[in-house]
Amino acid sequence: MFPRQVKFVAMAAAVCSVSVIHRALADAPPHTLAPISAFIQAGFGDQRTNAYVAGATFYLPFHFDFSAGTVTLYLEGSVGRWHTEGQRGGTTAWPTQLGATPVLRLYPSRAANWFAEVGVGPNYIVPIFHSGEKRFSTEFNFGDHAAIGRRFGASEVSLRIEHFSNAGISHPNPGENFFQARYAHRI
Repeated sequence: MFPRQVKFVAMAAAVCSVSVIHRALADAPPHTLAPISAFIQAGFGDQRTNAYVAGATFYLPFHFDFSAGTVTLYLEGSVGRWHTEGQRGGTTAWPTQLGATPVLRLYPSRAANWFAEVGVGPNYIVPIFHSGEKRFSTEFNFGDHAAIGRRFGASEVSLRIEHFSNAGISHPNPGENFFQARYAHRI
């Protein structure tokens, strides 16, 4: 894609995310603004960067049943810290990540306790992320993820692949990828 098209797609994704969240909350009963679960997650990135994240999930009133299973929607709010050390004993950095992500979750009908999910949403990462070899050009970025997990009563565990970048809004735009494990517990 050309840079203008990438910027348009990024802005369209942001507007769609905000629209979906706004519409779902407008149709939701008042008690849905309370979190439904809390989570912690940790993982490692592709540039000797570790991520430590905590957050909460919020119910959004979307539920779709079909022959292969059920799709639901929730909103994830997160705050995290990334830890990276520069190349050859360089400086250590601890950027802070704040995010809000609408997430679609699929519960397959044949494996009721298992789930798969995808999400994309805006993230604010400050100061601008800089590792030994990578430097983001913006504090505003998008975070997208894909995950697979399993529920155990009120708890669940999942493995996630997550990518952060600014979707070509500004350059350089190297992105950072993480492999993470998450534990969540319903409140």
